[in-house]
Amino acid sequence: MISWFQEVGRDILDVWMFFTDHPSLQILVIVLIFLAVVLIEVQLMYKRRETDVMFGTDAFNEKIKAFDFTPKEVETLGDLVRSSKFENMDAVLNSSGLFEAAVSEYYRIRNVFSVRDETLEAIAGLRRKMDFTGSNPLSMVCSTRQFNIGDKVDLEFENGQSFKRIPIYERTEKVWSVKIDGSPSLAKALVGSHALVRWTRMNDAVYSIHLNVLAATPDKVVFTHSASLDKEQLRKWVRQVVDFPVTATFPNGDTHSGVLYDLSAGGILLGLADDVKPDQQFSISFELPTFGVQNVDVKVLNNLGHRNPNFPLYNSISAVFTGAYAWTQERVLQYIFESTRKAKSKKTELNGVNSETT
Repeated sequence: MISWFQEVGRDILDVWMFFTDHPSLQILVIVLIFLAVVLIEVQLMYKRRETDVMFGTDAFNEKIKAFDFTPKEVETLGDLVRSSKFENMDAVLNSSGLFEAAVSEYYRIRNVFSVRDETLEAIAGLRRKMDFTGSNPLSMVCSTRQFNIGDKVDLEFENGQSFKRIPIYERTEKVWSVKIDGSPSLAKALVGSHALVRWTRMNDAVYSIHLNVLAATPDKVVFTHSASLDKEQLRKWVRQVVDFPVTATFPNGDTHSGVLYDLSAGGILLGLADDVKPDQQFSISFELPTFGVQNVDVKVLNNLGHRNPNFPLYNSISAVFTGAYAWTQERVLQYIFESTRKAKSKKTELNGVNSETT
């Protein structure tokens, strides 16, 4: 028995000597012990979040009374909070941005394609009942899950193919899709490719994101969701200098040709030979690049006279859109956004070339 203890003691001593002779091994053991302690603490923290009463629970219980939540939706809402990094139980009730952040984290941890259907339906119901979709002008938009069926988006694929103002055909918690007018060969080429998706919320911003095409058919393109939308704020009265032919049609049926000088989401500056008066109303028709012919009613604000030296025979007329102009306004916003983006990109490229040559 004594010899056994002596052998064990010698083995322990040998191990200790080997350990002391290798400093790198000492560091590795210390790091492993530290990581083990950290992991244990993290597990305990998550355990506490799952079982302890969180801060703001009373406020949470009071606020949910204003919504017609089902028991499953209340349970799911609690799961969303506990899966998130928020300390307040009622955080997800205060902001659509916080709600979508909690939803994205929940789906990331559990894999959205593995989440049960009843839970997916509960989350969709929560978003709808709290009015956190993009149709609410007061909601913060940060996820494609806030898009609605029927919303119009623009797509630009890496092969150069583009689609303007195509409707969202389907939106679930897992995927969303749009309607296209394509072909089998196009559908095959689109699968796995990248697309720039843009959605405009009027009087707010252009939201965009680069997404991979999950699946495609000749009449449909399917995407997974993203909660990382880029936002380009729309300033309603930003003007874009243009030089477009325009046709003005007056109430008596007379038509006159002119030139469109600049565009904004609220109105125009155009040149006409006619001596029109303030408050006079007529219709104009012009072609907006990539968006086609636009027909819209306008009301004259002011006749500035012969102000444009490039068109000395034309009166410069400022006017605002009237009537049913929302469709044209959205397209003008998109055109200004695209023109500004391309101008910035070109300027950046030129600056890069100049910095290389200096």
